[in-house]
Amino acid sequence: MLKLDLSKLSAFLPEDYLTSRQAGLEKAAAMLANHDGPGGDFTGWVYLPRDYDKAEFARIQAAAEKIKKQSQVLVVIGIGGSYLGARAVVELIASPNYNLKKKDTPDIYFAGNGLSTDTLQELIEIIGDRDFSVNVISKSGTTTEPAVAFRIFKGMLEQKYGKEGARERIYATTDKARGALKGLADGEGYEEFVVPDDVGGRYSVLTAVGLLPIACAGIDIQALMAGAAQAMDELGQGGLDNPAWQYAAARNALYEGGKKMELLACYEPAFRFFAEWWKQLYGESEGKDGKGLFPASVEYNADLHSMGQYIQEGERLMFETVVSFAPKGEFTIPHDPANVDGLNFLAGKPLAYVAEKAMRGVILAHVDGGVPNVLIQMPAIGAKSVGYLIYFFEYVCGLSGYLLGVNPFNQPGVEAYKKNMFALLGKPGYEDMKAALEARL
Repeated sequence: MLKLDLSKLSAFLPEDYLTSRQAGLEKAAAMLANHDGPGGDFTGWVYLPRDYDKAEFARIQAAAEKIKKQSQVLVVIGIGGSYLGARAVVELIASPNYNLKKKDTPDIYFAGNGLSTDTLQELIEIIGDRDFSVNVISKSGTTTEPAVAFRIFKGMLEQKYGKEGARERIYATTDKARGALKGLADGEGYEEFVVPDDVGGRYSVLTAVGLLPIACAGIDIQALMAGAAQAMDELGQGGLDNPAWQYAAARNALYEGGKKMELLACYEPAFRFFAEWWKQLYGESEGKDGKGLFPASVEYNADLHSMGQYIQEGERLMFETVVSFAPKGEFTIPHDPANVDGLNFLAGKPLAYVAEKAMRGVILAHVDGGVPNVLIQMPAIGAKSVGYLIYFFEYVCGLSGYLLGVNPFNQPGVEAYKKNMFALLGKPGYEDMKAALEARL
C-alpha cells in the first residue's frame, strides 16, 4: 500500500547507510516485538491492530451511534496525544471543513488543549443552545488544561440537562483502575473507555482515545484498524527491503551526517493536523538526552510561497519527507479563449497531473539546493490507507528511537513545565518551589 522512494538521497548518504545499520535495526525490531527494550512497558501499540479489545471496540461503535442520535455537537476534551490523533484523522479523512459540511454526524470541537479565555468563550458561543455531549480524555484526570475545561463543560451539561441527563452525555476515556477521572466516572456513572497502561498518549490514536471521536465523525474505524493491521503484518517481517527499516536507517544516517531537522510536507491541506500528530510522535520520542531531529511541517503548495525561499537557500540543516496521496476524483483544467493567464497549454489536463509535476519539480529543486528528500506515496485518502500510514510512522518512530540510543516511549522533559506551573499557581505541596520561582520572575 505504501511506496517509499529514497532515490533522491543517494548524493547525501554513504552507500552502506542501510547495511551498516542492519544489526541495529534487527535489535530494534526484536525489542519492539518482544517488548523488552527501553520503555518496553509502553509498546502495547505494536500488536494493537490485532490484539485490541473487541468488546470495547463494539462499545465504542455503540457509543458513537448514541452520540450521533442525541447530540448536534461533541466536545472532545484532551491535550497532546489525547486529542491530536483524533483530530488528525477526522480532518484528513472527513475534511478540515468537517464542521461546516452538511452531514448526519455531530460537529466535533476540541477543547482542553490550551488555556485561552477567548477560545473557550468562543466555543461556548458556537455551541449555543444545541444539544451536546462531552468525551473527556485523560489518564489521570488532573492535567491542568483538560481538567479546567472539563469542570466548565461538565457544569454546562448539568445546568442544561440536570445531573441525570448529564450522566448520559459524558463519556470518560481514562485509566482502567485508578486516577481522579476514573474515580469521578465511577462515582457519577459515566460510560467509560480505557487508556491502555501499555500504550503512551502519542501512540494512542488507535485506542478508545482516538477511536470514539473518529467514529462519531462517521469514519469507518473497522477499516482504519484493518489498514493498521496490514501495516503491522507487512512491516513486522523485517529485512533490508522493509520500507520502515529503510526510512529509519535513512533518518538516522542523515542525522549522523549533520541534519538537525526533518520537514514533513504534504500537498493536501487536510494533512495539516496529521502533521501536528506526527510532530508530537517524533518530538517526544526522539528529543531527549541532547539528541534528536527537530520535527517540523510545511503545507505545500502554500508554504512554497512563504517558507520556500529558506528551504531552497537557507542554512542546510534539514531534510524533507513528502507524503503524497492519489487523488479521489478528477478535475480538468478548462480552456480560456482569451488565455489571459497564458495557461491554455494546460487546458484539458487533469489538475492532478499539474500537481504531480509541481511536486516533482519542487523535489528536484530542493535536492539541487542541498535538501535531501524522501517521498512516501499512498493510495487515495481513506480509512484503510490512513490506518496504514499511522502504523507506519509509529513503527518507524520506535525503530528510530532505538537506533538513536534513546528510550522512545518516555517524556521526562514534559514534567518540567508542569512542576513550574503548579508551583506558580500555588498548588499544595509546591510552596518552596513557588517562592524560588517567583524570585526569578
